Amino acid sequence: MNTKLTLNVDKDVIEQAKIYAKEHQISLSQLIENFLQSLQTNKQNQSKISPLVESLTGVIPSTDLDDKKNYHDYLNQKYS
Repeated sequence: MNTKLTLNVDKDVIEQAKIYAKEHQISLSQLIENFLQSLQTNKQNQSKISPLVESLTGVIPSTDLDDKKNYHDYLNQKYS
């Protein structure tokens, strides 16, 4: 079911939107409708972080270890 919607938008923005719609062979109404639907779709696609994962954030301290160097040192010590 379609419902009429009145918007107040800057004139230049409307002109650019009309040009875009014409280039893509759709109506301005369809362009706006597609955009509004995409907002809902994007919201649904966002994954939620579970409370457990959120509570664990920051538990493991961040370290700037050089893993390759540490592994190399380990192998040198093991096989020397």
